[in-house]
Amino acid sequence: MKKISFVLYLFLFIVFGASAQQKPKYIFFMIGDGMGLNQINLTEVFLAAQEDRNTVFPLVFSTFPYATFATSYSLSHGVTDSAAGGTALAVGKKTKNGVVGMDSAANTAYKSIAYTAKEAGLKVGITTSVSIDHATPASFYAHQPSRNRYYEIAEELITSDFDFFGGSGFLSPNKNSKKEDAPSLFPKFEKAGYRLAYGWEAYNKIKPAADKIILMNVEDGDHSSLKYAIDQKDGDLNLAQITDAAIESLTKNNDNGFFLMVEGGKIDWSSHANDATTTIKEVLDFNEAVKRAYVFYEKYPEETLIVVTADHETGGIGVGNGGSRLNTKLLANQRVSQGTLSTLLADLRATKEEVRWDEVKNVLMENVGLFADVAVSEDEEKMLVAIYEKSFVRHETETSKSLYANDDKLASEAIKILNKKGSVSWASGGHSAAYIPIFAIGAGAEGFTHKMENTDIPKKIAKAAGWDF
Repeated sequence: MKKISFVLYLFLFIVFGASAQQKPKYIFFMIGDGMGLNQINLTEVFLAAQEDRNTVFPLVFSTFPYATFATSYSLSHGVTDSAAGGTALAVGKKTKNGVVGMDSAANTAYKSIAYTAKEAGLKVGITTSVSIDHATPASFYAHQPSRNRYYEIAEELITSDFDFFGGSGFLSPNKNSKKEDAPSLFPKFEKAGYRLAYGWEAYNKIKPAADKIILMNVEDGDHSSLKYAIDQKDGDLNLAQITDAAIESLTKNNDNGFFLMVEGGKIDWSSHANDATTTIKEVLDFNEAVKRAYVFYEKYPEETLIVVTADHETGGIGVGNGGSRLNTKLLANQRVSQGTLSTLLADLRATKEEVRWDEVKNVLMENVGLFADVAVSEDEEKMLVAIYEKSFVRHETETSKSLYANDDKLASEAIKILNKKGSVSWASGGHSAAYIPIFAIGAGAEGFTHKMENTDIPKKIAKAAGWDF
């Protein structure tokens, strides 16, 4: 009897020991740029509020079995930028703000976990909802003293030899960092073996015969970013599609596994603009991309690791701004981003020589819900009318500038009123020093417990995979 018990114990030890040591073959490293815990919380509260529930409706990644948080400060500042934040996540070392993939003196290039994955025989994909040469994706394949060296960053895509890139496009494919004309990068990409796909339809045409792909917006589209999720129409390229394409491309003719970085880049942009509803939609858009990874995980649960985190928080967003009752349901009255609302107001101004306040009021009513489902006080209307008179009557330019936008003042003030009514407050239009959230599931996810440094995240991924990093 004792002998049987010992044999059974040994068997269980071997089985569970092998299971515990399972290394991930497929790794998803998913980054919500600017996505602090309150961006997630607001989204979950908002979803519940649409059904008049005083609770939260969780996102797919907030249900992952392992969750913790990490620091976000850079080597030079208490509040990081995306270059230093992205570098910390990519290379496991802190650097100063503005530097991509290098030490703070910009003398030493650091090897990212993406390069480590490539050396280990995995295919590698780098994807984003903004430009492929932006700071966070750049941190995984480039090494530059400044995040603004877009041409030089994109040139390093070629030498990376990574297998899939996806995003809106490139910010400066024909001019170097000195603003001088330079040879177009696109023929260089093609010479290096990359097939260029402009839009979803183009991707579907080239994918059967393509080994390495760069997927971008349509040629006449915006190459700085995909459209905000709240503004997207059928046919617009979105992050979930890019994630699908990356998974499809990286698994084709590949038994060695893959490493895929996915960035939801415009959570940051909408938070810079203090646009709460657009931020919620961006978090949901990022969640759709995570769902694609989770569906893959369900097929290969013992071979897949998904880690979801952020490079920093943006805006210092607060859920609740005074009272005990949350009114986040009101935020659903906003139907377009602050930027698109600005465009609608500009179009109205351009098409008519004289624009009545009632006409402007209707634009705010139809697109933000003000004066209809969202009550506006007498003082608030006076403030909006004063901006209207200056802008539409006296034709004096009134704008509200954030890091990635220069919006119509009337649009930003209307959104500000909606935010306040919807129980949302903002500390600033910049980044904050808030901790970043971490969620993990799959092989090696048990390493993501306890508070950690942001530089620990890629190290733990590498440890789970058994790589020397």
